[in-house]
Amino acid sequence: MLDRTSDFSLTASGADYRLVRDALRFITEYSRSQPEVEHVAGAIGLSSGDLTALFRRWCGLTPKAFLQAVTLDHAKRLLDQGLPLLDCAFEVGMSGPSRLHDLFVTHEAVSPGEYKTGGAGLVIFYDFVPSPFGLALPMVNERGLCGLAFADEGGEMAAYEDMARRWPKAEYRRDPARVAPVAERIFNSARWQPDTPLKVFLIGTDFEVRVWETLLGIPLGKATTYSTIANTIEKPKAARAVGAAVGRNPISFVVPCHRVLGKSGALTGYHWGLTRKRAMLGWEAGKTAE
Repeated sequence: MLDRTSDFSLTASGADYRLVRDALRFITEYSRSQPEVEHVAGAIGLSSGDLTALFRRWCGLTPKAFLQAVTLDHAKRLLDQGLPLLDCAFEVGMSGPSRLHDLFVTHEAVSPGEYKTGGAGLVIFYDFVPSPFGLALPMVNERGLCGLAFADEGGEMAAYEDMARRWPKAEYRRDPARVAPVAERIFNSARWQPDTPLKVFLIGTDFEVRVWETLLGIPLGKATTYSTIANTIEKPKAARAVGAAVGRNPISFVVPCHRVLGKSGALTGYHWGLTRKRAMLGWEAGKTAE
């Protein structure tokens, strides 16, 4: 059971995300007019200097460079030209990467029989932790990270219930001590090392697991489409089913469903919100520019 009385207060990184989220919402609404930094800053109650400092602290980019990296038009040009996001970063004036970070993961999946039991016999440990993208809900078991969700303020219960419904017969225990080291591995890019891979445990149907394994192959700073994934798994007519499987990905960010775009280049839907998807792509653009 979720402890309703727990304090879900955020650290500075969570507070940063709230302001970034509000800035992105303003930018999305007024994208046609390409608002200046001063206008965006004023809309969320900051000075332009404070907004610039916020974005540099949060993702290492100026607001202008960040916005160029995550706008819808940017994504459309990317696909039209066949360019990865990293190459597009050069196009908008970033100096380019001296290091390329990514999550290095190793994974296994449940057997079909285990999946059919609805998680019976699994003990899943969870906690709410601050992250660069708001409040995060990592879930782990003895075999690795099996879930990662996000919640806005007041949405903690809904996020927990959404995840728990996926494996209704599992036992859930809140355990900050077990979850904290995993969260540190996920959100601290200095810990993304190939010699110490993060263990991921995929719980889904055979088809879903094949799609999620394909997502793990999308490098940081690049994007793909649902139809490309369908071709990769040799199901060229299953783009719609691929989209459904991507939407059910239980390990957000680590299994990077946010790097999948529509055929036209549109960002399309995201289970945890399009604003958060834009934020993830922009944050990753900052990491590739380090």
